[in-house]
Amino acid sequence: MSARKVELGRRLFYDTRLSSTGAYSCASCHQQARAFTDGRARALGATGELHPRSAMSLANVAYNARFGWEDPDTASLEAQAAIPMLNTAPIELGVAGNEARILAALQRDRFYAREFPRVFPESRRGLRLEHVQKALAAFERTLISGSSAYDRAVYGDDASALSPLARRGLRLFTSPELACSSCHGGPAFAGDGASFHHNGLTPPAALAGLFARTRRPDDAGRFRAPGLRNIALTAPYMHDGRLATLREVIAHYASGGVHAPQQSERVRGFTLREGDADALVAFLEALTDEAFVRDPRFADPFVIAGDRRAR
Repeated sequence: MSARKVELGRRLFYDTRLSSTGAYSCASCHQQARAFTDGRARALGATGELHPRSAMSLANVAYNARFGWEDPDTASLEAQAAIPMLNTAPIELGVAGNEARILAALQRDRFYAREFPRVFPESRRGLRLEHVQKALAAFERTLISGSSAYDRAVYGDDASALSPLARRGLRLFTSPELACSSCHGGPAFAGDGASFHHNGLTPPAALAGLFARTRRPDDAGRFRAPGLRNIALTAPYMHDGRLATLREVIAHYASGGVHAPQQSERVRGFTLREGDADALVAFLEALTDEAFVRDPRFADPFVIAGDRRAR
């Protein structure tokens, strides 16, 4: 990590030249104002192809043990960066087959021509996609969110930051009866970050999930538990965006799901008393970090510089 490498990665993250069409960037699916998601049920690639999954938030992605909804193997940000660039089914950025043209375009840029050799001296012998991946990963490691009302109340010195209703929601969230924190525990509210669960959704979820990688029937419909920080900003919800609001998510888990054979034993349903749903929503909204989504260090450098050709 270095300041130069991070700034190089930030510029690449927002640069539309890192796509086959010159119209898409990493930021097209990971927008700062939405906690680095895109507000879509399913992500849209550079060529207009719909991804079967929604774009996951990049908040605190540096601490992930695994990446993606149903990928048990990718364990580094550098490796993950190659996936949207090189995927062909579906096409995301569409870099595959266009590597030479895209790298040549980057090298013609004065900023990149100067900064790549400074950050990666070996790139003087030729810029490689590996250098792009490493720079992107460096920037993404700086996307730290930890200044929500919850953080200020629990880890800081502002007990009043968390309202009485949100405190009630926190108690419910961590209670044995609801046990939300059994899958969404820890600082990121993502459990261990490497566990996959069938959370009781109806098909076609049961036809995909971890099964797509392992081909084991018990893995059908199992997806990685995402982190819940800034969750109020990242609607719609679930791997395919089928639930529009946090209240719908709460109602789904309260119902106990579809009771499929592969369904996690943790998804067993629960009873909500009057005001419980309001309290849970208040707690989840208290995980919003307004400073994070407005931090200029994470913003589009092209817009800041008045250059709107690459966004």
